[in-house]
Amino acid sequence: MSDTNASSPITTRVDGEAVEVKVSNDLIKRGLLVAPIILAVCAAVWGLAGAYGAALGIGLVLVNFAFSALLISTTARISLGLMMGATLFGYLIRLGLIALVFFLVKDATWISLPALGATIIVTHLGLLVWELKYVAISLAYPGLKPTRS
Repeated sequence: MSDTNASSPITTRVDGEAVEVKVSNDLIKRGLLVAPIILAVCAAVWGLAGAYGAALGIGLVLVNFAFSALLISTTARISLGLMMGATLFGYLIRLGLIALVFFLVKDATWISLPALGATIIVTHLGLLVWELKYVAISLAYPGLKPTRS
């Protein structure tokens, strides 16, 4: 951590490894691993429209994680105050983008909205819970736990 202005913690910036990007990439990798299972389940329950809804939902979730990590890692290098604002307003923007996509496809006949909604909820929560096993809750190893050689 590099202190650019010792008098203000808000203007302090973070120099170093962007652990949020590593965690996000790990989440995306796991999301791509389970995507075929989610697609198959949604196709079995809702047909081809369910598979399309699941594919869109998985895409939204993975882009959401990537955009969040990019936003945090970029703004943390500028200042912690900017990072806090970007985290808050970035959440609102990402939520708005999900809502926008929903409103763009809500009347489409080729997509199953229950599959889309279920996929977004289950994939977000499922990947976050799954990732808990791989994240180090330690200042010695921020981000992912070190692997044993």
